[in-house]
Amino acid sequence: MKKVGSLVLLCIIVFCCGCSADRPNGTASDTRMYTLDLVHPVNGRQGICVENDCYWVSGSTSLTKYDQDWNVITENTDPFKGYELEVNHIGDIDVYQNELYLGVEYFLDGEGKNIQVAVYDGDTLELKRVFPFRSDTGQLECSGIAVDPDTQTVYMSSWIDDESSSYLYMYDLGTGAYKGKLQMKPVPKWIQGVAYYEGRLYVTCDDGNADDDAPDHMYQIEISEDRQTGTVVLEKTFDDVKRQGEIEGLTFDGARAELLLRARIIAGMPSGFYEGYDHEIHEVFVYKTK
Repeated sequence: MKKVGSLVLLCIIVFCCGCSADRPNGTASDTRMYTLDLVHPVNGRQGICVENDCYWVSGSTSLTKYDQDWNVITENTDPFKGYELEVNHIGDIDVYQNELYLGVEYFLDGEGKNIQVAVYDGDTLELKRVFPFRSDTGQLECSGIAVDPDTQTVYMSSWIDDESSSYLYMYDLGTGAYKGKLQMKPVPKWIQGVAYYEGRLYVTCDDGNADDDAPDHMYQIEISEDRQTGTVVLEKTFDDVKRQGEIEGLTFDGARAELLLRARIIAGMPSGFYEGYDHEIHEVFVYKTK
């Protein structure tokens, strides 16, 4: 998403993770099995979500809706109309009752400002409303967003590698009011996407070195009863994709028992494209789960 250097960006996930000496390495008690099934080229490099046989994909400055066969239904390449504060970046996204939830910000030089939870119409892809952001929470960036319909909570993640990224920031799904923050232990690094599925949270992390072809990971977060802390354990290592690199957004399709992982190969700056590539490739990796 925002890493400087040659990158491979994995932007769609539904379940994945791995471990090393400096990352969470516990193993979830109910880890699923993931089998790579299909790969689809898409528009947009950031996030993905699914509902009622439709898929939505976000780019940094775009939104695209697909049907169940990955045909484009509609696209918005100018999604920042209607904001009072300047924004230029969309991260991972989610959908609930045909409304898209976006973590939107003005991102420059590795830091975000004007962070907002923005809600878009799932059909027109136009802005409907914006949650008031609490600037005193400590959140400095927004890499992804997830809707938990069970507790009516919206979670926001941060990519920056500092204390602020130890938390997921919570807002009320109905009112938009700030609800507090969930502290993750141990702390995953370089979070790119977040998703809620069957009572657990999942995050994808750009914690592998693309230049060494080292895989990134997905982690499961076991939420405490008071919803103040979350225990982070390994869910899957992404060692089965064509090229390793930076993980982006993820989502779960419960109806099809699938994990969707967003991926891209990007021109790094200043080093340029990886050998054998002359343009960015944006793909969704579809995993069967059980």
